[in-house]
Amino acid sequence: MSEIRKIIHIDMDAFYASVEVLDNPELEGRSIIVGGLPERRGVVCSASYPARKYGVRSAMPTSKALKLCPHAVVLPPRFDRYREISERLRSLYREYTDLVEPVSLDECYLDVTENKKGILLAGELASKLQERIRTELKLSASAGVAPNKFVAKIASDLRKPGGLVIVAPEKVKEFLEHLPVSRMWGVGEVTERKLFEMGIQKIGDLIRAGEEPLYAKLGKFGRVMYRLALGQDERPVVSTREPKSVSRETTFPKDTDDLVLITEVLKELARDVAGELKKLEKAATTVTLKIKYADFTSATRSKSLGKPTDNPEGIFKTARALMEKTEVGQKKIRLIGVGTSGFPDASGPKQLLLFEGDF
Repeated sequence: MSEIRKIIHIDMDAFYASVEVLDNPELEGRSIIVGGLPERRGVVCSASYPARKYGVRSAMPTSKALKLCPHAVVLPPRFDRYREISERLRSLYREYTDLVEPVSLDECYLDVTENKKGILLAGELASKLQERIRTELKLSASAGVAPNKFVAKIASDLRKPGGLVIVAPEKVKEFLEHLPVSRMWGVGEVTERKLFEMGIQKIGDLIRAGEEPLYAKLGKFGRVMYRLALGQDERPVVSTREPKSVSRETTFPKDTDDLVLITEVLKELARDVAGELKKLEKAATTVTLKIKYADFTSATRSKSLGKPTDNPEGIFKTARALMEKTEVGQKKIRLIGVGTSGFPDASGPKQLLLFEGDF
């Protein structure tokens, strides 16, 4: 019989907004929106809890958020600062275990089955981490403790902000039974509607429905949902995760067919992508161009390179050539993006980079 794992999921509370308050204490208690400007079709990246009381949510257009909460303070995101704090958090976690899996800047899984401090109770360890985050970083975190990642993730979200929910192995099925299916990873509006058509509203209803009917309705995801509903999740905490792609995109303030402007923006995106590749010490063998037209239709074009590159000029020239295979200039566009992928194994022989030189 395999050892029962002790997994902690830590989720920082309103992370970006909380960091802004940390750096500007006069914002304490105010409605804060971190995101793009409304006149540039910006979206909300994070909102403080006072703003959330008005219905402001992440990924909502900033213009809509300001209609719900007109008195909110809108701040542009400072990702370098958020990364800095995120690294401090991960360093703290690694004092207790090397099995730390970042999900995003504000979320991490920790496997503390065996930990460096010899703390037997995972709940005690999670509480200690929350306290250190409060005292040392002046931030708030919510945590979930469970025998697997799926349950720990759900648990951390139940008592925000600052909550700690512990689910013992023998309590997993009871814990999941009455939770709405929308709590499950991958269940959006479409899947939820299909489940409702089957009379499924709670996670426990998935078990009663049976694996085969779920497979017939939802395909392979139906089988996954059934096993998760039983509390079965064998995914390990992975301490390192190699990025498979690096991309950047931007939405124009107004739909445009101005080729000079579009080309300049494309060049800036190529610079940003190349800069990130250099930070990651990666070189890409594929460049992808993404276009969204004014009518919301999309076009994606990709090109494989003969040799890997992290050079901005090479990425830009490839993306510009791909752009010529689209209707850019003939039709107005609202968004443009550049992506790179196909990173060779770092242990393999290093090849010369394409398009070396100043840019």
